[in-house]
Amino acid sequence: MTVDAESRRAHRAAAARRRAGRQGPGYRRDIDGLRAVAILLVVVYHVWIGRVSGGVDVFLMISAFFLTGSFVRRMDAGRPLAVGSFLLSRFRRLMPAAAVVLAAALGACWLLLPESAWPQLWKEGWASLGYVQNWVLAADGVDYYAHDSALASPLQHFWSLSVQGQVFVLWPVLFLLGAMIVRWTRTSASSVMAVLFGLVFAGSLVFSVWETADQQTFAYFDTRARLWEFAAGSLLALALPHVRLPRIVRAVMGWIGLLGLIVCGMVIDVRGGFPGYLALWPIVSAALVILAGTRPRDEHPELGDFGPGRFLAARPVLALGRDAYALYLVHWPILILWLTARERPQASFLDGLAIIVLSLILARLVTMLVERPLRLPAGERGRPWRNVAVILGCVALVSSVLVPWQWGTTTQAVALQQQHRQAYAGAEGEPVLPTADDGIPIVPGANTPWDDNWTSLDEDCAGRFASSNELVQEHCRQTSNAVDAERVVVVIGNSHAQQMTSAVQAVAQQRGWGIVMIFRPWCSLAADHPVATEEMRCDEWQAAALEHVVAINPAAVFTVVTAAAMDSPDEQVIAGLDDLLDMFDSAGIPVVGLRDTPRSAVTNYFTCAVERMTCDFPVAGALAAENPVAAYGDRMKLVDFTPWVCPQGTCHVVIGHIAVYLDMNHVSAQFARTLGPALARQLGEDFLKP
Repeated sequence: MTVDAESRRAHRAAAARRRAGRQGPGYRRDIDGLRAVAILLVVVYHVWIGRVSGGVDVFLMISAFFLTGSFVRRMDAGRPLAVGSFLLSRFRRLMPAAAVVLAAALGACWLLLPESAWPQLWKEGWASLGYVQNWVLAADGVDYYAHDSALASPLQHFWSLSVQGQVFVLWPVLFLLGAMIVRWTRTSASSVMAVLFGLVFAGSLVFSVWETADQQTFAYFDTRARLWEFAAGSLLALALPHVRLPRIVRAVMGWIGLLGLIVCGMVIDVRGGFPGYLALWPIVSAALVILAGTRPRDEHPELGDFGPGRFLAARPVLALGRDAYALYLVHWPILILWLTARERPQASFLDGLAIIVLSLILARLVTMLVERPLRLPAGERGRPWRNVAVILGCVALVSSVLVPWQWGTTTQAVALQQQHRQAYAGAEGEPVLPTADDGIPIVPGANTPWDDNWTSLDEDCAGRFASSNELVQEHCRQTSNAVDAERVVVVIGNSHAQQMTSAVQAVAQQRGWGIVMIFRPWCSLAADHPVATEEMRCDEWQAAALEHVVAINPAAVFTVVTAAAMDSPDEQVIAGLDDLLDMFDSAGIPVVGLRDTPRSAVTNYFTCAVERMTCDFPVAGALAAENPVAAYGDRMKLVDFTPWVCPQGTCHVVIGHIAVYLDMNHVSAQFARTLGPALARQLGEDFLKP
């Protein structure tokens, strides 16, 4: 061998040792390759298939796998865990790329997305920055009153980063607990941590199965229902040094695992069925691939490897794995913004190809220009003050987009609304053509806090108005004067009755009534509940609520007594109305029957109002030609707001500069308040006079 050849060989060996040192002990290139396969599945499934792949679950598992190995090595070596420095270094590692992508995505949304989408983006932007995005999405997913939007959020993918960030705080706490147990019991660190993670795995998996069956939308984003996936990665890291499997067995396991991971999203409904027991599929698949990469020390490398390890460790795969984190960050906002701009529900093949190529390019730039320059060498945690400076810089970057956008938009809207406050006549005004911008902002606007658009009274029901039934008390509110008022009225029913309480409140304030509002989303006083599910417990609520109303013995009951149909004049009297009126007659309680609101499933009328689009529709296609309860006029006081909501036969989205609707069927609280005069005229001056 020549001197030059020997020199080149020594140089390559030294470079390999340096790489191994940077990559840390026990570095597994095949696991980096597995991460690359997982991100590729996530992107391909999102872009072309329109489904969720299960690749994110693999990411969560692998992150705990590496984290556990690092901490156990410290415990075995007797080194301090230094949790504070770990957290600072870990978030310094995670935040720069995430902050750059988050700030860029928010800026693009500011320029490209409609104003009606902005409040949700503000909320999700702050939540993503604070690593609590998953809880925001979980709450919105099961919140009946959440803003209804057909637009998928360009920030939605930050939910998994939020879960991961929360686990990166929780796991060190478990290791601190484990270190204490090790000192007390003189047991090995691996054994103690195996027990702790085994308990987390079992408890979280049982909880996940239960919550997924009971409330899957919430469970999907619930950290508690995901902890077992991380615990699986930790248990695998603890078990791996003790695994000794024959070469053929490892190869078969590896290929089964890789194939299982690839087809997971095609075979099962990941988005609709996770993270219960179905999520075991990608977790077990990934575990099989990782186990396949183990090799006994006495096995000679020249025997070859028939498993997927050689493929996963190939340079092209590792190159993709190098940018996996950045690719996950950038691909989703690019996809959503692209689809929004093209007004398509799903990408075509060519669109998808362009999205993926653009995502790969941007991911490479983010890795090269943002992530790599700020990344610490493996095993090093850096100086705390530098880590804090990087983290604060990331917070400042995202805030520099969110603060002027949110504060500037909100402040300007409030100032304009105050300037034109005399123009907001609502039902007492004239229909406004949304496309005719007269400089007067619509109320409520896109920046109005969403809760302000729903009717609520002063306080929870208390005293004689409180119910011992939790279902009734959950949505029972009263005005502050109800305790002392000479006349108290009850508004009862579903969310449509809730909104009409604003009109009742306008009259009550003039006539000195107290109000008790008893409602439950989806649950009217009809004998049947065709749009409600069994979990909503409408029958149970209705029986208890009616019993509570009789106990209150109000001066009158207001409720919705017809049921409008979506885009149809097939409006019906609510089922069981005769029995309902008989019950109130027996109790001596007068009934005010409200006609239902015209509705449509075609479009979101609030978006029409805010975006100044023309979405007015004929009332003839949404309500019966005559009020179906007209024949009940001798048994109750009839109230019909249709002439004010749909003047001259047309239902308008904006009247008197106030948005009539919040969505396809709910009247806004702001507009309902302006129906007070119409209600007073229909009730008559003598109604409930002493």
